[in-house]
Formats: sequence, structure tokens, C-alpha cells
Amino acid sequence: MTSPDQHKPGNRKAGRIGAVVTALAMLAMLCGNHEGRVEDLWLVGIAVVLLGIVIGDVVLRRNGLRS
Repeated sequence: MTSPDQHKPGNRKAGRIGAVVTALAMLAMLCGNHEGRVEDLWLVGIAVVLLGIVIGDVVLRRNGLRS
């Protein structure tokens, strides 16, 4: 038996690709049949957060600030 902290995390590249694809899919949903703008704000906001996390991860790893 091993403890959970001894397991390697998932594939980083696949995670980044998944986050970018999800953000793009959310932005594609802006062309929908909804009338209100609240949905648009949520879709754009969550997509921006996802892309910000990916960019932040790339920058931190490049600078060696994250293991």
C-alpha cells in the first residue's frame, strides 16, 4: 500500500490541452439561444480563469518556481 502523496499526478500536457479545449468550447457556447447576458458573463469568466491557470502554470514551471 502507498499513500496518496506518493502517486504521480496525471499527465500535465493532457491537462493543459483539456483546459484549453474546454475554454474554447465555453466561448463557442456564446452563440446560443439564450437571451440574457448573465450566461455570457459566466461563460467568459470561467474560460478566462481556466486560461489564466494554464498560463500561470506554464510561467511558474518555466521559472522553476513550482515542482
